[in-house]
Amino acid sequence: MTGTLVLVFILTMIIHTAETLSYSIRYAGVRVNKLAVALSLVGIVVLVSRTANLIQAPMTAHFVDFAKVEPAFDLERTLRISLFASSIGTLIAIALFPSFINFSVRIIARLEIAGSIPRLISSVTVDQLKNSKSYWKKPRVKLSQFRYLGVPKRFLLINIVVTAFYSVGVLSSLYAAHLVPESATTASQASGLINGIATILLTIFIDPQLGLITDKALRDETQRRQLGKIYALLMTSRFLGTLLAQVFLIPSAHFIGWMVKLFF
Repeated sequence: MTGTLVLVFILTMIIHTAETLSYSIRYAGVRVNKLAVALSLVGIVVLVSRTANLIQAPMTAHFVDFAKVEPAFDLERTLRISLFASSIGTLIAIALFPSFINFSVRIIARLEIAGSIPRLISSVTVDQLKNSKSYWKKPRVKLSQFRYLGVPKRFLLINIVVTAFYSVGVLSSLYAAHLVPESATTASQASGLINGIATILLTIFIDPQLGLITDKALRDETQRRQLGKIYALLMTSRFLGTLLAQVFLIPSAHFIGWMVKLFF
């Protein structure tokens, strides 16, 4: 089980690193006024995340099956370790944020010339890969820079809660399957009960506000310079959300178990 847990940990890190780095691609698109092109690249990053999830999800579910035949196996601890990987992955993305902006700007420019992703990939040379080290940028954090950005505190708080729900949704449904073995299959498929709350909050509060912030940055140079700091705030709130998910794990599992017993 240790080897499986290590692999799940790595895949979970990849998923959250990729998803969080999408902010840097969006910001690069705004900087060069090519947001539509940037959003197409975001789709590639999401594809990486979902591909990793295809492998990670059944491996995580295997922990529940193993716990059935091995009572001494600490399923809760295992799931919490897996969940902690989401925090590490988000931290990695925050550290890579300045560098990935530079990479994204370059990729957007190359994509316009190449015209498609396959042509872009095939046009990459060894010399270009060697020169890519010039795009690496050391992250520097100055808390005073993030004091007056005009971002509502409620917006950041909701982003923390949304991230927590999304991070814990699948894991809590798997743990619920362990808590109610007589309805294990139903519980394991009930992550939507948790993720649905996150989707509602995201659709009503996060996406419209983020769209307004990005639109202002496209039209105003001052807002454009601040957008990177705003995205850094959002990534930080996302990291806090992954930590809050640790608190939500067991209550969410019991909620799913209760709903399954009540309606099924």
